Amino acid sequence: MRRILIAAAGALLMKGALAATAQTIALDVKNMYCDLCPVTVRKSLERVPGVAEAKVDFAQKTATVKFDPDKATAAALVKATTDAGFPSAVRK
Repeated sequence: MRRILIAAAGALLMKGALAATAQTIALDVKNMYCDLCPVTVRKSLERVPGVAEAKVDFAQKTATVKFDPDKATAAALVKATTDAGFPSAVRK
């Protein structure tokens, strides 16, 4: 029993070591005109698998997204906001 627990713990540690490092990008977001728009943008981003955190700045018209690059891409994030009615592009 003890060997099984040690093997399971080792497997979990190895899986964590192989996990990708989170990536953060900023998006320029268009069509945000009211106080509820950032909420819609944030929720659209949070629905993308692999997104850990999304913050939207209404005043700057930007979104900052922390995500797992093994599960999500910048293109998927742009598509999510665009499909919600808020076209975006990766900030350069």
